[in-house]
Amino acid sequence: MAAAEVLVHGAGAIGLYVGGMLARGGVAVHFVARPRIAEVLRRQGLAVTDLDGRRTALGPERFSVGEGLGDAPRPELALLTVKSAATAAAAAELAAALPAGTPVLSLQNGVDNPDRIRAAAPPLVTVAGMVAFNVVQEAPGSVRQTTGGRLAAARTPTSLLWAPRFAAAGVPLDLHDDMRAVAWGKLLLNLNNPVNALAGVPLREELLDRGYRRVLADLMEEGLAVLVAAGVRPARLTPVPPAWLPSLLRLPTPIFRRLASRMLTIQPEARSSMYDDRLAGRATEIGDLCGAVVRLAEQQGQSAPRNRRMVELIESAPAGRWYGAAELRALLDARA
Repeated sequence: MAAAEVLVHGAGAIGLYVGGMLARGGVAVHFVARPRIAEVLRRQGLAVTDLDGRRTALGPERFSVGEGLGDAPRPELALLTVKSAATAAAAAELAAALPAGTPVLSLQNGVDNPDRIRAAAPPLVTVAGMVAFNVVQEAPGSVRQTTGGRLAAARTPTSLLWAPRFAAAGVPLDLHDDMRAVAWGKLLLNLNNPVNALAGVPLREELLDRGYRRVLADLMEEGLAVLVAAGVRPARLTPVPPAWLPSLLRLPTPIFRRLASRMLTIQPEARSSMYDDRLAGRATEIGDLCGAVVRLAEQQGQSAPRNRRMVELIESAPAGRWYGAAELRALLDARA
């Protein structure tokens, strides 16, 4: 087995894109993938397309891939990019396979995954991280960045060491002293994932529909109230402060289009990963998005009825059942 500088555990869209970009930049990358994905990568390689449309085809010789950690190389850095429900199991696998002290960078949705990694893999060094852009799998072995944004990580000796390598590879890593604030700032934006998953339309089309934006604004407003009660100040990840986002979303579409041009820098085909999960009948990460708002509210002796209802809808709606904006808002308001 060839040596690897970076091991990517979780070869979904994010893992393949970040790992592929690092490989494009000359980093020795090893992917741990399901058998179906591993076979595709071995046979045809990996294609990565950045937001500017630059496509790079990486032949199988540009990286290595395996179906488990038993014979994986011992990396300098591990990236954990599995879905949240698989975090504890994946972290335990890393702890069993890698030397103590190996740093693990979590590039996952939600606010709880770094704590899950620390609990399941105490010998490893957990680094909290975040992905602020959307990636889609255009075809097996082909991934594309479809929205703007950058990677983020807690400022640690590991992230300081690796930031230049990530930047050189075209996936800059912004470093933060308070990653909890960053994670909550991203979670507020990710409250659009279930809206998009139930709307069944591309992200840009959904965001240009004032009705769907009002649904998102209601979820965000409820989340912001919970964060105020908990004493959490979410980081500003857009040109607009988090507290202003609900008002911006509720504006008439012509005004919103002018003021939120950066938010609308989205490839026409982009949809949320939760949409893909619903369509495929897979479990979603709703418990780590709206569910996290509900849990934090309960910890403050409060409630978050719209976010709770969104959890229920995502968990109960049949795959392929889409909701218009008015219907969706009525369903959430019925329990508010």
